[in-house]
Amino acid sequence: MMAECKSMNHESVNERKTDQEGVEHLLDVDSLRVDFKTDYGLVRANRSVSLCLDAGHTHGLVGESGCGKSVFCRAILRLLPSPPAIIQGNAVRYAGEDLLTASEKRIREIRGTELGMIFQNPMTSLNPVWPIGDQVTESLRVHKKMKAREARQRGVVLLTKVGIPSPRRRYDEYPHQWSGGMLQRAVIAMAMAGSPRLLLADEPTTALDVTIQDQILALLLELQRKENMSLLLVSHDMAVIAETCDRVAVMYAGILVETGTTEAIFANPKHPYTLGLMRSIPRISEEVDRLASIPGQPPELLHVGAECPFEPRCEYAGRECRHERIELKEIEPGHSSACLFPERVA
Repeated sequence: MMAECKSMNHESVNERKTDQEGVEHLLDVDSLRVDFKTDYGLVRANRSVSLCLDAGHTHGLVGESGCGKSVFCRAILRLLPSPPAIIQGNAVRYAGEDLLTASEKRIREIRGTELGMIFQNPMTSLNPVWPIGDQVTESLRVHKKMKAREARQRGVVLLTKVGIPSPRRRYDEYPHQWSGGMLQRAVIAMAMAGSPRLLLADEPTTALDVTIQDQILALLLELQRKENMSLLLVSHDMAVIAETCDRVAVMYAGILVETGTTEAIFANPKHPYTLGLMRSIPRISEEVDRLASIPGQPPELLHVGAECPFEPRCEYAGRECRHERIELKEIEPGHSSACLFPERVA
């Protein structure tokens, strides 16, 4: 499966944004494959996933739990242990530099500076016995060689920027003294410490109540605008993606099944899985006894082939879906689907 970059960008060649070095895309992932060695065989977590992201844009990556979204983000930063992980692909280019072939030293230089990441659970992202302020500023001391006093001053500024009250006093507090929403803000401050050009946000609102979710998303978008930063927002919540992203990539069983602008995908979904996710969103204008759901279960990633992995759960499937190779194809400018019968989806 491969989503060509031209299908990930709806702008014409002359209109495409370039970064300061003249690179067409800030992030260009070309046929990324991630497998995990297990006693039972290879778990194919990502299968030839391609995605492009322009400078200053917000791109959503959506899909249910276990589809490979977090693995994709960690593979970009080479945070997966090898073994058991096997990372392959044509390239993962950041500002023209291939991260797959970069040295470990170079990857460490990029992490926490040019590339930042927000992990799913702030409680597990923070050391429980280390002051929060010191954790937020660790990258400044490591990468920018800041002295303790200078790093502390910068840390107070970062905590202020993400909306932490009384940041000077709270700098020395520990994670157990903070609420979940405040901890998520601290994790955002940690990711923003190096002023990254690209931020990977992996389910940044998980386990937060709706009000705090809205505040965190608003904070991320405000920081993106002020810093002119690119944002890859990972979520299983289609409503969150609709509110925040310019473009959307839908992932299922380790592959991209649909890509396009947010407007195109939400107005005219062309893959049954995307449609199923959208039907599951509750609507204030409708009163229903039971929310719609997608029948069945995702496939075991030990036993996936080139045919459509969604076929057993699909109401539009034909005999061909069980045997023919499925590829992501452009069905209209800037909108691609990995469905043999996109015209049936409505």
